[in-house]
Amino acid sequence: MSGRVVGIVGRSGSGKTTLIEALLPRLRARGLTVSTVKHTHHSVDIDPPGKDSRRHRDAGAQEVLLVSERRWALMRETPVDRPLLPELLARMAPVDIVLVEGFGRTEGMRIELVRADVSVRSRKRPLFLDDPGIDAVASDTEVPDWSGTLLDLNNPDAICVWIAALPHPSDHPLLS
Repeated sequence: MSGRVVGIVGRSGSGKTTLIEALLPRLRARGLTVSTVKHTHHSVDIDPPGKDSRRHRDAGAQEVLLVSERRWALMRETPVDRPLLPELLARMAPVDIVLVEGFGRTEGMRIELVRADVSVRSRKRPLFLDDPGIDAVASDTEVPDWSGTLLDLNNPDAICVWIAALPHPSDHPLLS
């Protein structure tokens, strides 16, 4: 992974996936290559019981590479802990930008989504109040305790412009 890493973080229901869906075609339209990493707290299994590749896993394969005409997926058993984000990024093909959803402590730049109704409903404080590593806030409301870059959550074009303007890690020693 040789490009910029941008974490999209926020409370559950703040619109992280929706924003990534909106950003992907906009970034691609700028000629940028983009990949995503999505962390989930749910158990994910793209390999249902009874399928040959699942039988390989069940028989003890450490990794199974499932290949079709249009895509492939590498499944690795991780019985101890999930791998750290830098290890996962190192396995990905080089792109201009990787958008990361669901890793709270993403390496690289981070945008926190602060949505008014989510803050009221969850009664949880914005992450940036306890995390000085947040680089920008995208919100649909005023954010009185935030003094940094404030992006309009309802304007994915502006968020795309901000992301596209981020320095490449090789141009910025603190990001490399």
